[in-house]
Amino acid sequence: LKKREAFRAAFSGFDPEAVAAFEDLDVERLLSDAAIVRNRRKIEAAVTNAQATLGLRADGGLSALVWSYEADQKVVLDEQLQLPTRSVESTALAKDLKSRGFTFVGPTNMYALMCAIGIVDVRTALGLDG
Repeated sequence: LKKREAFRAAFSGFDPEAVAAFEDLDVERLLSDAAIVRNRRKIEAAVTNAQATLGLRADGGLSALVWSYEADQKVVLDEQLQLPTRSVESTALAKDLKSRGFTFVGPTNMYALMCAIGIVDVRTALGLDG
């Protein structure tokens, strides 16, 4: 989170059209930017995922696809009272996104996304509601 603004600047405000158009020179520029994580595979994945995001627009967009995996996801803590790190839905979403050309979208990352945007309500499981 400390690097969020640096990432926002480096990746053109997270504009998918701009990032999808990044070329090899842009990747090299980002690899030399000490303000962000400099991992070639992750930078290239951001470009690939931006391109895949644009490809989803005809089908209602990425947001609609992600929310289509909303289910009655009651979060149950494990025996150590830890939150789960994935679900059947996050695994299915990751598989779907990979089939559409996305990379670095495993079930754990997708579960974190689903929690972050409210598809999965971890507050209730943690007793933080109300």
